[in-house]
Amino acid sequence: MKKISLITLLLALTVVLLAACGNNSNSAQPTDSATAAESPANTTQSSLEAIKASGKLRIGTEGTYAPFTFHDKDGKLTGFDVEIAQEVSKRLGVEPEFIETPWDGIFAGLDAKRFDAVFNEVTIRDDRKAKYDFSESYIVSKAVLLVREDNDEIKKLADLKGKKSAQSLTSNLTDIAKANGAEIVGTEGFNQAIDLLLSKRVDATINDGLSFLDLKKQKPDVKIKAVDETADASYSAALFRKGNDDLVQAVNEALAAMQSDGTYLAISEKYFGADVSK
Repeated sequence: MKKISLITLLLALTVVLLAACGNNSNSAQPTDSATAAESPANTTQSSLEAIKASGKLRIGTEGTYAPFTFHDKDGKLTGFDVEIAQEVSKRLGVEPEFIETPWDGIFAGLDAKRFDAVFNEVTIRDDRKAKYDFSESYIVSKAVLLVREDNDEIKKLADLKGKKSAQSLTSNLTDIAKANGAEIVGTEGFNQAIDLLLSKRVDATINDGLSFLDLKKQKPDVKIKAVDETADASYSAALFRKGNDDLVQAVNEALAAMQSDGTYLAISEKYFGADVSK
């Protein structure tokens, strides 16, 4: 009886162990399947399809950088880049959702997927192209060196050596100021740079020539003058995270159509009186 009981016990233990192994094997399968389902390689919906499904294009922009993106006297967000983005969104069949962000946080916002694209006169640069994708350029401009009208000491970029220059810290214009020996005073955008200049807290600012023309248009008596400009033109475009090729292509097609049918020129002349795409 003892032998029979021992054999029975061993058989029972074997059955239990086999059942446990079977359960462990089966329990791993859903986990593997779930992981595969969540893997980007198995994602079938493209970024453009996801945007169209949501019905909106989330757009990062400053809202403080006239005439590209700013608030009018009624507090409404407007500007050249804003109208371009609105028209692009319309042609994609979605609504634009603008998310206002200080310039120095705009790249981090794109990285964190707070928005799908940036329309904010973002200059195309090699270091940025290494990490991000750009649309085709739709803004061409030169940077100008701005000083107060009573400043006769700074006449060219080289005169910035040892002087305080108001600049957005992540702007390519800051690199120009540094290269000419300026002491950089960080700002959140063009308007703040102008305020610092007028209040004599800085000696100069290197900023966009188109923004300066708009400033003089809006405030012809402002006591600021342009004394020099950069030799090379800069090219600006919409900015995207890498891997959104379908979205970039769709935006490029929309921009090309706007150029062909005159919509782009109408927006450009509204803010600058000229075609700023070339």
